[in-house]
Amino acid sequence: MGFASFAGRVFFASIFILSAWQMFDEFGVDGGPAAKELIPKLDLAKKHISSQLHVNLPDMEVRQLVAAAIALKGLGAILFVFGHVFGAFLLFVYLLVSTPLLYDFYNYGPNEPQNSVLLSDFLQCVAQCGALIFFWGMKNSIPKRQLKKVPKPKAA
Repeated sequence: MGFASFAGRVFFASIFILSAWQMFDEFGVDGGPAAKELIPKLDLAKKHISSQLHVNLPDMEVRQLVAAAIALKGLGAILFVFGHVFGAFLLFVYLLVSTPLLYDFYNYGPNEPQNSVLLSDFLQCVAQCGALIFFWGMKNSIPKRQLKKVPKPKAA
């Protein structure tokens, strides 16, 4: 069971490791293609949130957000491979923040072609969140290894 668990964590984390490596490789001066894709979606989300809360949100540097995403995905995935709950937490935070921003299927009508593609990717990220919550729960439900008490010899 130990090897199967490790192999499953490696396969699951490879999604995030390879994605973080690609984003890091393409990062460049302006944040790369990830920043170019994130700018319009972030502007739309900021506009929607500020209209609902009636508060002006500060400007965010997209390049720093992409760097934070690379760090969360890379560090979280490496820690997850070795079975640390904190790695699962980092990946969960990344998915919780990025999924509604990147896969905004709700901005498209049901008959538009982008809707089905974005909805599919959104649901895949929700399933990954579920897998991380499952891992977190399993790690917390297994009791820690306890040392056996050695009985003291009775004094005569």
